[in-house]
Amino acid sequence: MTEVRYNWTKEEITEIYNTPLLDLIYRAATIHRENKDYAEVQISSLISIKTGGCPEDCAYCPQAARYNTGVDVHAIMPKEEVIEVAQRAKAGGASRLCMGAAWREVRDNRDFDKVIDMVKAVNELDMEVCCTLGMLTESQAQRLADAGLYAYNHNLDTSEEDYKRIITTRTYDERLQTLHNVRKAKISVCSGGIIGLGETVEDRISMLKTLSNLPQHPESVPINALVPVQGTPLAEQPRVSIWDMVRMIATTRIIMPKTVVRLSAGRTEMSTVEQALCFMAGANSIFAGEKLLTTPNPTFDEDMAMFELLGLTPRKAFKNGRPESKEIKEMSINAVI
Repeated sequence: MTEVRYNWTKEEITEIYNTPLLDLIYRAATIHRENKDYAEVQISSLISIKTGGCPEDCAYCPQAARYNTGVDVHAIMPKEEVIEVAQRAKAGGASRLCMGAAWREVRDNRDFDKVIDMVKAVNELDMEVCCTLGMLTESQAQRLADAGLYAYNHNLDTSEEDYKRIITTRTYDERLQTLHNVRKAKISVCSGGIIGLGETVEDRISMLKTLSNLPQHPESVPINALVPVQGTPLAEQPRVSIWDMVRMIATTRIIMPKTVVRLSAGRTEMSTVEQALCFMAGANSIFAGEKLLTTPNPTFDEDMAMFELLGLTPRKAFKNGRPESKEIKEMSINAVI
């Protein structure tokens, strides 16, 4: 079996990334097949529980309040509506529901109380629950963990060197601190990036080095292709090459062999053949459903047809075990006493 390492150098990752393409895919596919469940793909569904009006200046994001992108601002969704969406997603094959809110950071207020209730409610549907809510403190992460949150998404987006070109309203260290807070609360970490932002190959390598050198690899690494949106500073960026996506996915699979690598934003622009190359190169997760927050995405029916064609099967929820809720921990303690 491939050794899991946490000390990859930029030189080593660069050499892997620049491997002749067919050799790179073969190496990544071989490592992927060391896991007997290589044809098993996790299906996640992503919904926006609070849309637009974000104070951040992320250059790619249509939800930033300072950009005129046509995205309407919506207050936090009612819990009942979230449950309905989750039920439809589960019926479509999703084992994880990710709830996103256009916040800079979580605040200890009634909206956060509502999110906690949503986490508990979706848990009762026997689905993994993920949130992406911006920056988190240790106590907020622990509160989510106690509610039964399975995973937390907080992407690095790009390299530390390139970061200020894309975002100026928060620092790279703040992103890393949130990942640390999530990990400390024993919540599964989901963190990746976006390619096609105008970054260099060196930036991509640097981002992968940061992720692969964390004390523990993220359980999930999304690789997003930029979906340019009119009104954002990156509106005129050209579509990223499928070969760049394949190289990123394959490199991620090789240096983080146990991680779930998610083929994320940008799939609507990819043919079934192009997506098949990504799965061959080591991707084993997708977002399904008609939208990724505010951008288009293939439908569940389209994805199920692709799964059947390629011989892929949906991964069941809680494959790596359930997180213990606060109530379960307290019951265990009382039983011992």
